[in-house]
Amino acid sequence: MKFSVLLSLYHKENPLALKQCFQSIWKDQTIQPNEIILVLDGPIGDELTQCVEKWQQIIGQPLQVIPLSQNIGLGKALNEGLKYCSNEWVFRMDTDDICTPDRFAKQIQFIQQNSDVVLFGGQILEFDQNISDVDVLKAVPTTYEQIKKFAQNRCPFNHMTVAYKKSVITELGGYEHHLFMEDYNLWLRVIGAGYIVANLPDVILYARVGNGMHARRKGYEYIKSEKQLLKLKKELKLQSPIHANILFLLRSSFRLLPSSLLGKIYNTFLRKKVHK
Repeated sequence: MKFSVLLSLYHKENPLALKQCFQSIWKDQTIQPNEIILVLDGPIGDELTQCVEKWQQIIGQPLQVIPLSQNIGLGKALNEGLKYCSNEWVFRMDTDDICTPDRFAKQIQFIQQNSDVVLFGGQILEFDQNISDVDVLKAVPTTYEQIKKFAQNRCPFNHMTVAYKKSVITELGGYEHHLFMEDYNLWLRVIGAGYIVANLPDVILYARVGNGMHARRKGYEYIKSEKQLLKLKKELKLQSPIHANILFLLRSSFRLLPSSLLGKIYNTFLRKKVHK
């Protein structure tokens, strides 16, 4: 089965992380994609440019690099990349994460066995900077009904694991600008349109979340983003107005907590420690 892998790269990425990402989706993967679309979201600097050029030599024609003259943000960059994806099925990937060797094989098998599903992802294990430290599971529900219910409160997919039908995403207008929630916004619109979605129960990716990423998701800009999310849920009628408003107040209050406390909440209640 032919499929595209879609990535967006910007100047703050670590060249070593990018190398590990490419290694995992090409050299270490049991099934290689026939097309990789890498969007350069603005100038990326000499080190990253050298890394990209090296992988262009290794991968060859399947790797297409789409340079943008300026940084436009993840959602808009992915929309631009989607234009260049020639396959109906597009697999997302972040440039600092690492796929399990059987990720694509498992997702292709699922597609072949579930023709009604248009969007699905899988489970991830999180690590700080060294993959040997991977020890935190970010789990998402697997069935359509579970996902639809879960989506009322939290994002029901791990974005870097998803595979989706390009035609459906394009039909719905692609990614919309929504601070740090471009993916959640899109998933809600897919579910709201009545499409069938799912998640694999398997861990198919190791996600790099170092430098206190979760703890930094705070402040008034995030509250504005929460308000945008509230408005979308009401428009799609995925949640009762009362429930949606209560959840908005609760989520917004978390955005005003000190970083240290917010980090503890993420790690204690929204993630599961995995014993090695």
